[in-house]
Amino acid sequence: MVSIAGSKKLKRQMAPLFWGITRKDKRFVVTVRPGGHKKDTSVPSAVLVRDTLKLANTLREAKSVIYGGKVKVDGIVRKSLHHGIGLMDVVELQGVPEIYRLVPKDLTVLKPIAISESEKTKKLLKVTKKVTIKDKKTQLGFHDGRNLISDTKVSVGDTCLVQIPETKILDIIKLEKGVQVIVTSGVNAGKMGRVAEIREGTFVLPKRALIDIDDRQIEVPSDSIMAVGKDKPVIQIQ
Repeated sequence: MVSIAGSKKLKRQMAPLFWGITRKDKRFVVTVRPGGHKKDTSVPSAVLVRDTLKLANTLREAKSVIYGGKVKVDGIVRKSLHHGIGLMDVVELQGVPEIYRLVPKDLTVLKPIAISESEKTKKLLKVTKKVTIKDKKTQLGFHDGRNLISDTKVSVGDTCLVQIPETKILDIIKLEKGVQVIVTSGVNAGKMGRVAEIREGTFVLPKRALIDIDDRQIEVPSDSIMAVGKDKPVIQIQ
């Protein structure tokens, strides 16, 4: 019977650079299966364990770790080699003292940083959709594929600080003038700055933000930034 979920492997030459894999070792590498994060902005759990964190030497060792239920993503055990781990996801590995969060850093879309034990239950989620469903309730859609029915006053583009794995909203960070943001994609990925102006989109141009970074100002689409705090980030992201 044919699988409808796509291929389980990818040519190494076609893999995103932030995976950190060698290009001339073998022909194929494990790829991401459909899930909450987009394929080009996430890393499969097997590659994260073996190549990014370098906690395994071979795919066989990575399989043993993952199939053994030793990998938690956002507090939930994930036993798939192909599970996509993306922006702001929290990763725990049994027997490893460090807890990691994947963030944009050093002009790279995703890099793991070590965080404290107290922060492993907190995560930033960007609101990407907001729809009205049955009984006039509001359903929020987040950048990692989660959905939540909530009466919280929030707009598309805002960021929610949530408690995981329950997805309980703890705070709202509005995307507005003066807020601290981090660039999540493009040539400035990982840069942090303060919003100087929000420019509404037109028929031709998307919604954009002017951001003061160091001694310069850049303009980026609002889809490429995430609000992280008013004066400083509400959680560790660097």
